[in-house]
Amino acid sequence: MQNDVATAMAAAAGPCARIPTEDMAFIRQVLDRVGDKWSMLIIAVLQGGALRYTDLQRQIPGISQRMLTHTLRQLQHDGLITRTAYAEVPPRVEYTLAPLGQGLNDIVKQLIGWAADHHDEIRGNRSRAETATSQS
Repeated sequence: MQNDVATAMAAAAGPCARIPTEDMAFIRQVLDRVGDKWSMLIIAVLQGGALRYTDLQRQIPGISQRMLTHTLRQLQHDGLITRTAYAEVPPRVEYTLAPLGQGLNDIVKQLIGWAADHHDEIRGNRSRAETATSQS
């Protein structure tokens, strides 16, 4: 039985070595979802507590209404956020981090912080690479 598990592994070494081959496609989907720029920004913004749709849109510059709606649905579907609709006039809907999303929040904050700390260096590297490519 143990040999069957060993032969079903996706890689011989590295971070993928402990993941069975049959799980790799799903894990790539999860990484695509949580690694998406809009998903990460929504998760980071919701760390402060419940927010309404318009508050989210205000706090995430550049996100379209369509993309915000789509990303919120995906995050809710995966159990990373919760959506609470209140029976009021006018209707009120709030989004909060679910426990699963709270666990991801620290990682997201670190990634956003890293990007903020290093964006000038990366911009310079890109500029040099583009200059070198155009001179070739």
